[in-house]
Amino acid sequence: MAAVHKLTEDFYDDCFDLIALHSSLENYALAYALNNTLKSSFRRRRKDLEILGHVTVPIFEWKDDLNDRYWTFFTNKGVHRDSESQNNLFKEEPSFSSHYLVTEYREVDYFLKIELDGCDGNRQTVKTNTVEKLLGISKVITAYPIDTQKLKSKNNLIF
Repeated sequence: MAAVHKLTEDFYDDCFDLIALHSSLENYALAYALNNTLKSSFRRRRKDLEILGHVTVPIFEWKDDLNDRYWTFFTNKGVHRDSESQNNLFKEEPSFSSHYLVTEYREVDYFLKIELDGCDGNRQTVKTNTVEKLLGISKVITAYPIDTQKLKSKNNLIF
């Protein structure tokens, strides 16, 4: 008789840091500002992230080979044009619906995700230094770290 083993742990290594950014800049302009400030090389992915099959979110990524980190910059909100016709006063106007990657933080415009190869001890230092540099960008209203252990929509950040 063969033994049955059940796996209850998630295989995803959630060793990443998340920084929230509030800014009125467009995603490409903020990516340019990040490259100048962080001395990074964010590039837009060829294919955007699809949410729910009909909403796309642009993703900017950078592989930091020197420090063995993978950085991802993305907008929190994806907008979809609804195809349903409205039966109200503005039936000629298109309607849009918003979808959020991190639903607990709907007010956040952008996120910066820093994936580490192994959970080393200098994570807090990297996070603090990065937030300080981000606050130096003129069009960034505020930036702060997010506690990823308390995040309910953590699975939305697997891409």
